[in-house]
Amino acid sequence: TFGKEVALPVTVVETPPLVIVGLRFYEKYNGALKTLGEVWAQEPSKDLGRSIKVPEKFDMDKGWEKIGQSKNKIVEVRAITASQPRLAKTGQKKPDLLEVKIAGSSSEQVFDYAKGLIGKEIKLSDVFKEGGEVDVIGITKGKGIQGPVKRWGIKKLKHKSRKTVRGVGSIGPWHPHFVMYSVPRAGQMGFHQRTEYNKQILRIGENGADVTVRGGYLHYGPIKNDYAVIRGTVPGPARRMVAIRIPARGNIEAEPPKIESFNLSSKQGAGAGRLEG
Repeated sequence: TFGKEVALPVTVVETPPLVIVGLRFYEKYNGALKTLGEVWAQEPSKDLGRSIKVPEKFDMDKGWEKIGQSKNKIVEVRAITASQPRLAKTGQKKPDLLEVKIAGSSSEQVFDYAKGLIGKEIKLSDVFKEGGEVDVIGITKGKGIQGPVKRWGIKKLKHKSRKTVRGVGSIGPWHPHFVMYSVPRAGQMGFHQRTEYNKQILRIGENGADVTVRGGYLHYGPIKNDYAVIRGTVPGPARRMVAIRIPARGNIEAEPPKIESFNLSSKQGAGAGRLEG
């Protein structure tokens, strides 16, 4: 395929900016991290109260003064970030909170840098680049309780089998005197947290109309905010939140791919899948 056009399946993820609503400071205590203190934004958004109990009147100056007295004990600083689901128009109002570690060469440098972050918005383009790789974390589609044929892909027994056809022929030997975990059995399928590693970002943009298919995406609608086009699939259904992070298994630096065209044909009705645009 060298020098030729290649068609790839992609997933468009809408990425409204995160808001840094506070900072949390940690110290080392008995070999583990212990919370030293927190500093919150002076005027957090009203929706933040849907997730946590927000301080009614938080004096940021006093908070910084208190943390400054124990500045030499700080070993780690984390930003408390909140999503903005209202921007994505998914019907959700309650923001999702996430702690993100702020790295640096020294604790003093991290402390000074973190001081100017409270209340600011962080966009996807501020952290990631086109052509780079990311890890995507999400909750998969729930399938409910399923049998071993669908859940594990085992082969059905012959039609004259005794007792069952859609099951394993043997659940194990007499000893050990229990059913081992490796035996395919019925149970919950889907709705699990999964991480997909090293997914390539093909495009990062701000105009959602450039990647919105005719009639909008099924069960979602049009893209109205910043977005990322990720090669392949991501776990979970439409409208469910996914977390994007720097890859844990190393990042392969690559040039931004040259995208010749983007299939924007409708995904609904009899004409779905026709190549247009």
